[in-house]
Amino acid sequence: MLDAGRATGAEFAEVFVEDKRSTSAGLDDGRVEQVTSGRTRGAGIRVVAGETTGFAYTSDLSERGLVAAAQAAAAAARQGGGGVRAVALGPLVQHPVNDVRIDPREVAKIRKVELLQRADEAARAVDGAVVQVSAGYGDSVRQILVANSDGVLAADRQVRTLFRISVVANGDLGMQTGYESLGHTIGFEVFDDADVAELAERAARQALVKLKARPAPSGTLPVVIRQGTGGVLFHEACGHGLEADLVAKGASVYRGKVGELVASPLVTLIDDGSMGGEWGAIGIDDEGHPSQRNVLIQDGVLTDYMWDYLRARREGRAQSGNGRRESYADLPMVRMTNTFVTNGADDPDDIVRATDHGVYVAKLGGGQVDTASGDFVFGMVEAYLIEDGRITEPLREGNLIGNGPQVLRDIDMLGNDFAMGNPGTCGKDGQGVPVGDGQPTLRVKALTVGGTAA
Repeated sequence: MLDAGRATGAEFAEVFVEDKRSTSAGLDDGRVEQVTSGRTRGAGIRVVAGETTGFAYTSDLSERGLVAAAQAAAAAARQGGGGVRAVALGPLVQHPVNDVRIDPREVAKIRKVELLQRADEAARAVDGAVVQVSAGYGDSVRQILVANSDGVLAADRQVRTLFRISVVANGDLGMQTGYESLGHTIGFEVFDDADVAELAERAARQALVKLKARPAPSGTLPVVIRQGTGGVLFHEACGHGLEADLVAKGASVYRGKVGELVASPLVTLIDDGSMGGEWGAIGIDDEGHPSQRNVLIQDGVLTDYMWDYLRARREGRAQSGNGRRESYADLPMVRMTNTFVTNGADDPDDIVRATDHGVYVAKLGGGQVDTASGDFVFGMVEAYLIEDGRITEPLREGNLIGNGPQVLRDIDMLGNDFAMGNPGTCGKDGQGVPVGDGQPTLRVKALTVGGTAA
């Protein structure tokens, strides 16, 4: 296939093969609504000639189907030329980052459904104000094989198991929601250590607390963000700006700033696909490069970007293991894996005590960011008022509004309680891939809170 891809004179060809099996189950309002299984199987062939990339994909894995796809990709990359250069592939390389003890495909579906029912019962038992519960279970086993004309031959087996629950409580102020989830790149053994009933109770209490919440303040205030929950802010407001393709397009505020101080000296930002068990963990990226730990910001100084094959090739530098794709039908692009801020030296309680008046964010929601400027808006799913160095009243949902680079510079206290957050799916150019993020408890000395209080 690689020979066919380079038959018109292209300098690089790649074959990516994927076989993914998945199962999901959902419960809503006490009823199991669906239990589904699926399989995705096919190959994508990429051919690069100069600055032009040709790509074709097929679900026909016969030799005839693959050759047709390779020829189509080659024709798209370059017309004319000729000649074939044989490719000597190296030995098959694998870099497993997880030890899966219980393959979820070997677990009966009734056991997966029972998890949903147990969570539903636990959430409703917390309080009579709980009026609705929805829960979901999912698992997948993804096997990939990558070969290219540079001689790479690599494979990976990625197992993921996910559970989520959403709870609605009704009170005098209307309905409020709580949400919790867990997800790891291991098998069904994740439920040996994680109790779905406890997860459901936390989601229920989150909704119940907000029934008594007061309007969030508005204005610029110190904001303390609890361990784990703020990682999504760094993923969205900073991480995307450190992806080499966006940098090359001029769509990143961090373009041309390697070696400069771009954050508080307290901040070290890492992207690490080799973190065993975490949601963004991969043995190899979708271009066959081993996952690795990449230091993006060290003590406030921008040290590097994240790279895929094409961007690294153009710059004459090494890949970083960040070439990822949603499926065989997609081209790879620069993507994050597990992105996080490392530990600081402050006690989390001391961070709160040092804040006279501010907001404590216990759970941060989704948001929007402009990577070219770094401006963002994120929702506060669970937040509290800080008064005289103490966490006091719960607040209704509001927004955090700011600028990613400015937030990095305004972090003035960093805790020693690092934790990863909930599993996430990162969307970019229409593709979604699993990612993780995390951080210790931290304080941003000045951040705009978009509440409704006068």
